[in-house]
Amino acid sequence: MSRPILKKISLVGLLGLMIRRDLLLAVRRRADVLTTLIFFIIVASLFPLAIGSEMGTLRTIAPGVVWVAALLASMLSLGRMFSADYLDGTLEQMMLAPQSLSTIVLAKIFAHWVVSGLPLVIIAPILGLQFDMSAQALWVLIFSLLLGTPILSMVGAVGAALTLGLRGGGALVSLLVLPLCIPVLIFGAGAVEAVASGSSVSSHLALLGALLLAALTLSPWVTALALRISME
Repeated sequence: MSRPILKKISLVGLLGLMIRRDLLLAVRRRADVLTTLIFFIIVASLFPLAIGSEMGTLRTIAPGVVWVAALLASMLSLGRMFSADYLDGTLEQMMLAPQSLSTIVLAKIFAHWVVSGLPLVIIAPILGLQFDMSAQALWVLIFSLLLGTPILSMVGAVGAALTLGLRGGGALVSLLVLPLCIPVLIFGAGAVEAVASGSSVSSHLALLGALLLAALTLSPWVTALALRISME
């Protein structure tokens, strides 16, 4: 994609072009997408098998189990967010584009969430049924994951950019990102637990929304800066 062509593309057009490109590449690498989803299903399903069929216990642990499984599953694909573009030289061309690199990064983060985060949100209610979660708890689980999983992708993008090109970068990404994702885990699981305890879920969801806005504001710019540092 040459610079003259990129100059003619509007901001919205660039976002759409990058999202379509990354989604098309993800379709061609379906095994990577399925790995994340299957890992999420397996981790969440092992706990009922190990703990037993006592419904009170399952309902108690359900929020934490599903959220931890979603967090760990989202870590699997972070190392691939920029690696393919780095290896084939596409990332260098993106940095030379007249548009802001942070805009391109935002499109790539969104495409990553559609591929790795959105399937977790869709499958989570089905997994919640095996924990005997109520209908209200399932709706809160869906909404909390819709707010929380994009944060995981945005925070993960920063870690993936910082470890780009490093040997063992996949493990380093997890070490960098997991501590930063703990607040998302706490508020996401806390929102679902609040349903069982009869307390208000609005405070947990409001904090997740605030974290989402903060990540949306800062992560594209920080990720773009980290990419430039890694490419030097």
